Order: sequence, then structure tokens, then C-alpha cells
Amino acid sequence: MSPDTIGVHEPVASVTVIGLDGVADVEFGATESELTRRGILRTDVDACGPTLAGHDMISPIFIDGRLVLLWAGDPVHTPEGVTAGTPIAEVKTRYPKVRTLRAPHGTYRLDGLLARDGDRAYLFLHDGQQVRKIIAGYATWARRLFLDGHSPC
Repeated sequence: MSPDTIGVHEPVASVTVIGLDGVADVEFGATESELTRRGILRTDVDACGPTLAGHDMISPIFIDGRLVLLWAGDPVHTPEGVTAGTPIAEVKTRYPKVRTLRAPHGTYRLDGLLARDGDRAYLFLHDGQQVRKIIAGYATWARRLFLDGHSPC
């Protein structure tokens, strides 16, 4: 971005932290019906799928009616400060056991870095230089999403 360009971002107070348990008031494993009943899951907006009230930059991914992954963009960040735009060298420093995942040749998919902790993980999709998207949730589903090449839309 040039010095003359002004980026539009959420106010600092509204920046969301995405952890290995989920985000505020939304935990992995919660059901679609529970989140809808609580007014957190919204299906009335013009998006590619359900959205989380108050979390415009996060897309939930459900399998068999349970929340298994959250797909996040800027300015959402991990507790360790990784967000879209973080250099991959910095990700490797903050998550020393991160595993490199290579996108299949001949595809337009991004490479990944998988930082696993027990049955949960962060999947950082990157362009070789910096993080483009963060996916958090169950490690098995994060790896499967990477291998199958799906997005929330």
C-alpha cells in the first residue's frame, strides 16, 4: 500500500481474536441450531453461507450440523498476533512446530502452514510471502479442507 492510500479497517476495539476454542461466544463443536437459537448464526444476510453476528470477517464451516472450522480474514488474528499480511517467517517463529503444506501443482490454490495443538489447529494459507487467510478449528478438518481445496463459498 502506498503512503497515499488509506486502508479501511475495523476499529481496534472490534478486532476479533480467533483461538483454538473458537471466537467469543462461539466454540468449536457447537451446533447450528444452538448458535441460531442464541442469535449468533445468521442466515438472513447476503453472503455465501451463514455468518456469525458481530464477526463479519469470519465464515463458519459446519459438518453434520456442528461447527468444525472458522475461516477468517483481516483484521482477525490469533492470540499470537498472526493475521492476514503476517510474513510467513514470522508465523514460523511464533509457531515453531508448524508444518508446511504444498498446494498441488497445476492448481491456483495457496500453500499452507499447519500449526497443530492436540485435536485443534490453525491453517495459515499463504502466497509464499505472507498469510492470506486463517482457518482455525479441528485439525482433521483443517487438513482435509487443505487437501480437498474448498472455501466457504
